[in-house]
Amino acid sequence: MPSTEIGVVHRHRRPGFESRSGQTSTTTNIIQKECFYTTGRYILFAVTLLSDSLMLVMSDILLILTHFGFAMQVWICIIISVVVLVYNIVTPVTLTAMTLERYVAICMPLRHSQLCSTRSTMHCILIIHGLSSVPCIVVLSTFFASASLNLYKQYKICAINMFMLYRWQDHVISAVQEFYFLIMVIIILFSYVKIMKVAKAASGEDKKSSGKGLRTVILHGFQLLLCLIQLWTPFIESTLLQFDLMLFAYVRLSNFILFGLTPKCLSPLIYGLRDETFSQALKNVFGLYKRNI
Repeated sequence: MPSTEIGVVHRHRRPGFESRSGQTSTTTNIIQKECFYTTGRYILFAVTLLSDSLMLVMSDILLILTHFGFAMQVWICIIISVVVLVYNIVTPVTLTAMTLERYVAICMPLRHSQLCSTRSTMHCILIIHGLSSVPCIVVLSTFFASASLNLYKQYKICAINMFMLYRWQDHVISAVQEFYFLIMVIIILFSYVKIMKVAKAASGEDKKSSGKGLRTVILHGFQLLLCLIQLWTPFIESTLLQFDLMLFAYVRLSNFILFGLTPKCLSPLIYGLRDETFSQALKNVFGLYKRNI
């Protein structure tokens, strides 16, 4: 293994660790405060934190194994990939649901308590995981239909491009991801336009609340864009893998930091600093830590 690739792996591990530490602290706050597990938007926020934390751990492991050229049997990679493929979609779908929650809170305040109750949010989480499973089912179905039985016992580097045996599989999976991308963009734009209209017509505290909701939707949109770009990076990486292994390693690491790590760091930033309730909880926790030192 070239020393340059080993250096890449070591430089990569620290930011992932720091992101997980921040998310662990944020998750602790959710568990301690009652309002964080009885309010719809905080429950959805917890889903994104848990999903992102799981994805960071799995992605770190797979990225390090790839850089060191560690191969595993295909059937083991399939089991790991089911988790990765599902939770890679859970975050953007949850962000879309959180945007809709802000739309209901600002544009339909009288129905917010009914539509965004704890029970409705739990049903929403089930729907989110169901929708997030569709791309995974498509990927594995096309792979099972094309792969021979001998392939499952072979040793390969575990990556999404391993499931792309034919060009038509790329087209099918791309079509599914582009459909998801289109639907999410439409929902984000719809919510933004509706909230913007309410913000313009509001006054006083209502205007301030609407403006804050509008900024939250914009941040969710930017975060969602980074997540959706990540869905397309495997196709770029699979092309580079055929030409230059070293370039593939650096591009994959860059994609992970820009489109994998960055969106996951934005979630604690959006709710940990901008939300008054959450910000106060964070201050209390860090104050407690200081008293214990």
